[in-house]
Order: sequence, then C-alpha cells, then structure tokens
Amino acid sequence: MTNQAKTTSIEPARQTAPALTAESLAHFHGSENFHRHQLSGMIYTDGVKHVAEAGQAYWLIDAIASYQRDRRLTGNEMLRDYQIWQLKVNADKSAALTCKADTNEPYAITQEIEFTDFPLSAIKLTVDRGSTYNAAGRAVPCMTLMLPSER
Repeated sequence: MTNQAKTTSIEPARQTAPALTAESLAHFHGSENFHRHQLSGMIYTDGVKHVAEAGQAYWLIDAIASYQRDRRLTGNEMLRDYQIWQLKVNADKSAALTCKADTNEPYAITQEIEFTDFPLSAIKLTVDRGSTYNAAGRAVPCMTLMLPSER
C-alpha cells in the first residue's frame, strides 16, 4: 500500500459586483465614503461607485468629469453650483448623455453616444458644489457626483 497525497485544485472564489438595477440604486442614501476621480479631482459617492462597478461604467464618471471645465458649465452661474446629468439608452444601444441646471431648464450639454452596453435604460446623477478638506485642514471647493437619493 502506498501513501500518496491527494491534491485538489481549489479555484479562488471570484468576486463580482452585484447587478446594477433600479432596486440596487434605491438602497443608497447619503454616502459613507467619498472617492476621488484620478484625472479631474472630482469627488463621487458610494452610489456612483456602485454604478461604475456594477454597470462597468467608469466611462460615465470620466465623461461627466471631463465637462466640469467646459465654458457651457463654468459660464453659467446655476451650473457652476448644481447639475443634473442623465444618460438615456435607446433600444439600438445608442445613448444620449445630457446636462441641465434644473428640471425645466434647457440642456446645456448633449453628448450622443454611438454604442453602450450600460444595463439600465436611464440613470440620473447630480453634481453639487461643496467643499473637502486638504491635508492642512483647509476647506477646498470641489464638485461631488452623486445619485439623487444621496443628496
């Protein structure tokens, strides 16, 4: 009788982000953590991070951040302080990303997107002007991207 060691291969469990659904977004109220967009310095919330991870949509944060220095936003007093962003996905998987200052205001930004695999037919995000604190403890103005329910 030989004594042979039996080996088994155990694959590590793969961690996947929960699915992005309207129901999963309903659980976000406020934010425990704030995350900094690496290229722009814009801050975003846990809910937006969930959208980016579960919807594979970090590109959406990038797109919104890329407009923050656009004259259409910086030149409009209302849009400097508050922005409503909406992504609407069409049946053919094209989409439109829009920005306006308030519900009844005209769009200041409209970006046509040729193709997206974003899992929701629409999502609304807001950008608010606020403050964060630097290492010296001084308040520094910043823009925060969030879900409407996190406001």
